[in-house]
Amino acid sequence: MGIPGSVAWLLTGAFLLLTLPCVLRLVRLDYVRLGGGVRQIDLAALLMTLAMVAMVSPVGAPVPVPGWQALFLLTAGWFLVGAVRGRRAEGVCRGCDLHHALSAVAMLYMLTAMPHGGHGTWPTMVAGDDPASLAWPVVAVLAAVYFAVDGVRAGVRALHTVRGGAAASLPEGFGSRTLCRVVMGLGMGYLFAAAL
Repeated sequence: MGIPGSVAWLLTGAFLLLTLPCVLRLVRLDYVRLGGGVRQIDLAALLMTLAMVAMVSPVGAPVPVPGWQALFLLTAGWFLVGAVRGRRAEGVCRGCDLHHALSAVAMLYMLTAMPHGGHGTWPTMVAGDDPASLAWPVVAVLAAVYFAVDGVRAGVRALHTVRGGAAASLPEGFGSRTLCRVVMGLGMGYLFAAAL
């Protein structure tokens, strides 16, 4: 199981770069005006990018698997409750609560179903001597398809919005939020496919 070391370094760099727009949104945006649900979306995006760095980094992660599992279990529960209650981030993201709940469940699945034999309790997807793949591969296939399609859809939707002349009415942080969703979707799709 795993990805080649050179690809792991490229993905580590890409996911690390994605933390910058996430952090900048969190420190610069006026969340009172945007609505409380938007800050939660941006915080979840930062958590996901940091977890992806931890999983693809050839160096390893500073947080053991049980810590990440606890974080993603709480995140999935938070956003699932938000989706059920119909909480919305007006004008910022359609279906974000459900998407982030699914993303957190997918990350929880990946962390739980990946073999940990040679890696101990530290998450890493770098190719090693262990040829094992994720348990329940049909879930990995479904996740790979979902995230790849979601990443492409987010990019296409953003292009249509900008080309349609609605760029002036876009909420603050739309561009960086969309970039993160596209890269995370495609990256997660690739990692689920590589883990099969």
